[in-house]
This record gives sequence, structure tokens and C-alpha cells, in this order.
Amino acid sequence: MSKSGYYAWATRSESSHTKRRRCLAKRIVRVFENSKGRYGSPKVYQALLRQGVRCSENTVAKIMRSKGLKARVNRVYVRNPKLHRFFGRIGNLRIDQPPPDRINKVWVGDLTYIRRGKRFVYLATVMDVHSRRIVGWSMGERKNVNLTNRALMHAIRKRHPPRGLIFHSDRGVEYCAYRYHDTLDRYGITHSVNRPGCCQDNAHMESFYHTIKGELIRNREFRNGRQLRNEVKGYIIHFYNKKRLHSALGYYSPIEFEQQTCNDKY
Repeated sequence: MSKSGYYAWATRSESSHTKRRRCLAKRIVRVFENSKGRYGSPKVYQALLRQGVRCSENTVAKIMRSKGLKARVNRVYVRNPKLHRFFGRIGNLRIDQPPPDRINKVWVGDLTYIRRGKRFVYLATVMDVHSRRIVGWSMGERKNVNLTNRALMHAIRKRHPPRGLIFHSDRGVEYCAYRYHDTLDRYGITHSVNRPGCCQDNAHMESFYHTIKGELIRNREFRNGRQLRNEVKGYIIHFYNKKRLHSALGYYSPIEFEQQTCNDKY
């Protein structure tokens, strides 16, 4: 290249296409960072659309790759379902049923463990299937009916569900204990349980735990139990329920979906 040619190349102004690309890249980085690295290109693209940014999902993916922006990956764990007690009088009321068409019609619940150092902390949650919103939760160092009952009561006090609500869970003793059934009966809630050996019957709750562990827990070190509880609470209240975009909800967050489809506000 001649000296004059190099000078012309070095001093020419940035093209409009390059400027747009650079501005788009900044927006993509901002959305990715605001999600704390939890959004891949599909959700970053949807977030940009909501901001009025016109681009293609393919362009977003290319820019993210060029900048090394990769969402935290959820690894799949297969849980070996261990049956505790078989209650012949309780069946799966959700089989072959259409998805609920309103909130407070079907709730699901489950519990999981979170490793903190050499110890475990347990998290029990209740989800409204219609909106995927976590409506109740509880954390503790013991996996028992006290933990699951606190999560259920949290949801009941928050939502005041009508009698006839279906609550679905697995067949663990924490959900089939007399005390838990006493709470369900007191509030007119009908219990539904997984078929024996079919953990996929509670797929909505399994999916949530898959998500929170991948986006918040995995590869993290927590100083103490208080920090862990505060981070889980903040994730559920301020991110998952309020901001996290769900493809199954048309890329609305659970609270936004309820505001779009329901008259009742919580």
C-alpha cells in the first residue's frame, strides 16, 4: 500500500454501518451484564426488541460470540426418584389436563438442596403454573415437613387462593405427611402427586431448580447462610419473578404475564 493510500485509509471517517454495529454491541453488553450473564442470544435479542432496538437474532449471536459473551450453562442432573409412601387415594390430577387458564388454579411445589461448603441448605418453593411465578418459598438446614409447610403458608398468605386449587408435588414424605395434608385440607386445596417413578410429572418445578442452580448457585462460594438466603430471595423476587424473560410466556416475566392476563394483582 502506498503512503498516500495508507493515510487515506487511516484518516477516513467511520461508516454509518460500523457506528450502528458498535452502538448495538454496547447495548448487547449492557443487557448481558444486567442479566448477570444469565441471558443467551435469544433472550438478549428479546430484551433489545423491548427497548425498541431493531436487529436480528443472528446478528446478536454473532456479536456475543465476537465478544466472548456466553450465558451460564445449566448442566442437567438426573435425580433418581425415591418413593417414600404410596398413597393410593391420591393420584395425578394433571394428567391429560390442559394448561391452567388463570392464576391460582394449579400450583406445584418441590424442594432441592444447595451445597454450602460441607453442608447443605434446603430450598422449598411453590410455583403458580399459569404464570410460572414463584409464589412461596422457604429455606432451612433440615429437609422436613416444617420446611415445605412454611413455603406453602407463604404462598397462601400472599395469594389467598380460592378453594378448589390443585397443589401438585412429588410423593416425598415432606408433602405426604399428616401435618401438610392438614394445611391443604384447611384451605380447601386438593393434593395431586407424581405417578410412581415419574419425576417429569413435576417438570415445571424441576425446570425452575435447573435454572436457579445454573444462573445463581453453581460455581459460587457463599460466605455464610445469611448471604445465601439473601441472594436466593433477591433472585426470586427481583429477577426471576419480575425481570426474567420466559419463552413459554411469550418472553414476558411472570409478573408481566400476570399483569397482561389477569385482573387480580399481587
